[in-house]
Amino acid sequence: MSRGPLVALLSAHAISLTGNMITLIALPLYVLDTTGSASLTGVAAFFAIMPVVIGGLFGGVLVDRFGYRRASVVSDLVGAVTIVAVPIVALTVGLPFWALLALIFATGLFDTPGQTARSALLPELAERAGVPLERAVGTFEALERGARLVGGPVAGLLVAVLGPVNTLVVDAGTFVISALLVAWIVPRSVDTVRSPDAASQRSSGYWAEFREGLAFLWRQPLLRAIAVLLFVTNFFDAAWSMVILPVFADRNLGGAVALGLLVAAMGGGALVGSLTFGVVGHRLPRRALFVGSFLLCGGPRMLVFAADPPLWACLATVAVAGLAAGSINPLIGTVALERIPAGLRARVRGSMGAGAWAAMPIGALAAGVVVEQLGLTTTLVVLGCAYMLVVLSPLLGGPWRDMERPAPEGADDEATVLHRASSVA
Repeated sequence: MSRGPLVALLSAHAISLTGNMITLIALPLYVLDTTGSASLTGVAAFFAIMPVVIGGLFGGVLVDRFGYRRASVVSDLVGAVTIVAVPIVALTVGLPFWALLALIFATGLFDTPGQTARSALLPELAERAGVPLERAVGTFEALERGARLVGGPVAGLLVAVLGPVNTLVVDAGTFVISALLVAWIVPRSVDTVRSPDAASQRSSGYWAEFREGLAFLWRQPLLRAIAVLLFVTNFFDAAWSMVILPVFADRNLGGAVALGLLVAAMGGGALVGSLTFGVVGHRLPRRALFVGSFLLCGGPRMLVFAADPPLWACLATVAVAGLAAGSINPLIGTVALERIPAGLRARVRGSMGAGAWAAMPIGALAAGVVVEQLGLTTTLVVLGCAYMLVVLSPLLGGPWRDMERPAPEGADDEATVLHRASSVA
């Protein structure tokens, strides 16, 4: 057993995501610095978000074809080129706004398939390392949240010292380091892992393979139910994080400092939750953990905020919500990776992620209208109650009963064991 490849993959993922956070901070500041326009900053944000949906949905076929290891390396190298082009062009011949948008779009378009590819490598590398899949996925998600916590302060410092445009060079460096780690340490053999019918799938053409991924997702009742639930909860979460929380912080808590503290408390709690899942998640009942986590992280925080509590109570509330939320993505990732064949992982997971992200701009847009029409307190109560009702749906049974971890191959089920025991008696 060798843990080196798994450690390299996790390190590459953390470094790449830290670079993403640097760009997330530096790019809006660069747009504001060069244009002075808040509306153009919003346009740049739109061009940064949309490729996440498009790349996740349509890039999965290419990742499955190309191989997960190679896709991860190529994605990072392309990201390094597109993001370093911003300061190079800006400091030499000048960078028109349309060209900036094109480079932002290209970076996001290739980055999402790269993240999907790294996730798809986890089952093989965890098995080689002798690590439970839950632990590998939990660490993977925890590093993502940790990268966000580290990347924000680092980006702020770099922007203050180097300026926003020069800071993007550092992000390009993180992409290169991530690509080198995967290329040198993750073995090439993991790219050969495919389902038995992979050859026929590759010969059938892009759109046939794309439909194959969607068809597999549709034929899996549990994965389909998870995708629908994520679409709805992401609608609520986007309304909360993009509209309601900033408005609440501005009106009730004094503004940007309070908002930053709330985001940090949520992120810190989520980091601890992901790490905890990585340690003990393989011992816990999945459906109970899934429902309990969603209940704690969703509706209650909105109902607490509706009571207009002081800042310390708000911080405690979002920290508990983050702690609960930290186990959700690792749990979903583990369940999905157990059920999706190696040759389909990028397509199916990419489609699930794209569907979840697609709800976010809709939720943010709807929240702005609802807050204006109903007021902040009423909106919090309505969304909080609706959130809690939705996440209780797995308790109704149906495909959610299949969420528990599958029995090891060759293991007898309980009915067979009892039958044999009675026969012997």
